[in-house]
Amino acid sequence: MKQRVKTLIGHCLFGSGLDAALIADAALVVAFHRVQDGTSPDDSLTTNVAMFERYCRFFRRHFRVVPLPDLIARMETGRRLRGHLAITFDDGYRDNYECAAPVLERLSLPATFFVVTDWLGTAVVPWWDEALGARHPWMTWDDVRSLHRRGFDIGAHTRTHIDLGTVSGALAREEIAGSRAKLEAELKTPIEAFAYPYGRRGNVTDANRALVKAAGFRCCCSAYGGVNPRGMDPFRLQRVPISPWYASPSHLGLEVALGRSFLSE
Repeated sequence: MKQRVKTLIGHCLFGSGLDAALIADAALVVAFHRVQDGTSPDDSLTTNVAMFERYCRFFRRHFRVVPLPDLIARMETGRRLRGHLAITFDDGYRDNYECAAPVLERLSLPATFFVVTDWLGTAVVPWWDEALGARHPWMTWDDVRSLHRRGFDIGAHTRTHIDLGTVSGALAREEIAGSRAKLEAELKTPIEAFAYPYGRRGNVTDANRALVKAAGFRCCCSAYGGVNPRGMDPFRLQRVPISPWYASPSHLGLEVALGRSFLSE
């Protein structure tokens, strides 16, 4: 009942245009992981295909959806951010290619796919999937190259999804710079966007954020919620992870507008 009420309030808020006054001169970056049907109710990383399309239509209706590199360029030059939104994906699950990309293309929406380079085309099962007894395939390099040719942006998410809050020095540098080098070698294009794994405040140190900058990236994306006001440092970019906790896109919009999209630590 509570979430249904929030959905209704959010629908009214965005329908009336009052969201613009609440979000003000700030941009929203959202992060998806998996887009597929038929998953466990305990799976907090998956959005079903119909709900994903609802989110995409909501974003297209109420925001100016732009490629992440364009949003970063606006931040770097101090331009206004009001109403801008970027769509991103983390990890590199194959359903991003099979299920999400066709919806994005049908609605003419851009997106950035952050991939774990050493997992592409492998049978690696990360600990969070193993804990649910699940196995979800990864994209192949051919899939990633196809996304790139079709106009989608590709970003780095380290080589092995390492926690950058716990490692430093040469290992951190290889995870960060190594993932960029691998992507550039495979795609023959500059890779400028980086998202650090897990995405909480404690999952990246200032020293490792400096390594991200030194590696040639233009941004460092988190995933603990919040919006990005004008003047925001692109190396402290805030993203809102999408999960089944949000009953609907309008519910998400309400929480963002009220400044309540931050995850608990």
